[in-house]
Amino acid sequence: MAKLVTEMLKGTLEGIVLATLSGRPAYGYEITAWLREQGFSDIAEGTVYALLIRVEKRGLVDVEKVPSEKGPPRKVYSLNAEGREYLEEFWRTWSFLTERLDQLREGGT
Repeated sequence: MAKLVTEMLKGTLEGIVLATLSGRPAYGYEITAWLREQGFSDIAEGTVYALLIRVEKRGLVDVEKVPSEKGPPRKVYSLNAEGREYLEEFWRTWSFLTERLDQLREGGT
């Protein structure tokens, strides 16, 4: 089952991270730690950092460098207007898919 969860998570992790950022700005390790607290224990930091770079390049987040007590400045990510629009589309798509999957599970077509 763990492999199936990993595969399904690949397609939804971007939306999960953006949803996390919709609540408040955060830096990469903070996001990873929160995801692990939510039960996504197999998520590697590198996966989250690579995803953050992708959403930054796509213009879905704003980035601010904030001084850190323990080394170089941290990149703090916050969801911007374009990211909020993308997240709304993600939730609409998620709702569509879950409705269809529920129908299939219940034996309907």
